[in-house]
Amino acid sequence: MGQTLTGLLTSVRAIAGRPGTPTRARPGDGPDPGLLAALRHCGDHLAALAASGPLTDARRTRLIASIGALTTACSTPGADAFDALLRTGQQALDSGGDAGARLALALADEATALRARSKGAWRLRGNALDALGRSEEAITAYERHLALQQNTAASHDVERRIATLRAAGDRIDEALALVGKGNGEEDGNGDVDGGGGGADGAGAGAVRLSRRLPAAEARVAFTELVRLRTAERGAADPAVRRLAALYAEHRRLSDRDLMADPLLGGAEPIGVPGLRRFLAGRTVCLVADTPHTAEQEQRPGSSLAALIEGYDLVVRCDAVRHAAPTARTDLHAVTLRGDSPWKGPRWGRRATARLVFGDPLPHWRLALRNRLVPGAQDRIGDATLRRPLHDPALLAEAADAAGPASTAYTVLRLLDFLGTPARVDLIGFEGPAALPPREREWIGARTGTTDDPAVRITLR
Repeated sequence: MGQTLTGLLTSVRAIAGRPGTPTRARPGDGPDPGLLAALRHCGDHLAALAASGPLTDARRTRLIASIGALTTACSTPGADAFDALLRTGQQALDSGGDAGARLALALADEATALRARSKGAWRLRGNALDALGRSEEAITAYERHLALQQNTAASHDVERRIATLRAAGDRIDEALALVGKGNGEEDGNGDVDGGGGGADGAGAGAVRLSRRLPAAEARVAFTELVRLRTAERGAADPAVRRLAALYAEHRRLSDRDLMADPLLGGAEPIGVPGLRRFLAGRTVCLVADTPHTAEQEQRPGSSLAALIEGYDLVVRCDAVRHAAPTARTDLHAVTLRGDSPWKGPRWGRRATARLVFGDPLPHWRLALRNRLVPGAQDRIGDATLRRPLHDPALLAEAADAAGPASTAYTVLRLLDFLGTPARVDLIGFEGPAALPPREREWIGARTGTTDDPAVRITLR
């Protein structure tokens, strides 16, 4: 791949020139200057990929192949390279990350300049801006696409996305109005700025928030605004409660479109408030999936089976290989692993609620669409619950260089953070099922009682 990448970069530079090359007039049947500019963007991206080391990501490999096809089209007299340009932009977007989205936007800009009435070019531009969190600009591009789109059936997804982005912005606007009433301070752009924070100006009024902020910055600013406002006025204040509700709605809209996904098979999406209510006042046990525990569960008159049955909620994690298919499962939690987590076996074990932990967001969404079995769960955790250990709104921990946490540990930390279960116990987590040392240390520091080290550890 290294030689192929280097050779392609050489070809791109030979046709389009290096960064900073002036746009030259179109010679005869040569490529349009806009296509040459697009190729230069591709060349810059290829150079960055080459400098990053060996390529193992299949998505980037497909992007490189698409750039190769665009290069060939640009160097073939009389060829129409426009479709190849759009395909390359889409592959750049699919490759993930800000760098891919920026390349997609650059190619979309060239495409809209080449053909101002191309609905595909405007859709690509909207998608790229959306991926970069530039919601207001994305709405403008999406609306231009809709104005050119004659097929109304093909417009539904874009219309829904526009409605979602606008609804998220409306939540910010209402939050600004709510805080502005308390502070009397808004700048000319509708941003919260200054005042209301005491003598040092460090209160809620010092936080900048605007619907025009990139999505990631808006989320951070909104989180900080809620935190500071709560510290200033207390959680019982009606305005603070409304602000917190707006924040929760904004978070949901950031991760999920307004319309419920029909591919969830009728399951009800639940976020942090819904899960907190689901757990409130209930006794919970996490059961390790070991041959010994499974055998004891199925044995008539087993004391372990009676113990497990006495809990309000039984939690099982990941692929349950040993417990019987009919073994009670009230909450099933699974962590997505590998490069293509959406290709794993479907989650057919019946559970009242299912939590799926995973990152990045597109992989998580695709895994739900491909692996959820309709009717196998009544509730499914939404995107606000997909990475509780690292989400700034939840535990906000830095990623561990030692690798991702076990699913059981993630569930325990989430339950501990929510704080609503009456009791949380671990059953069978010894021997082969023992958690890693770092996770055992956390459990040991919070162990309330140990009835039998081989059977039950009580955390709450």
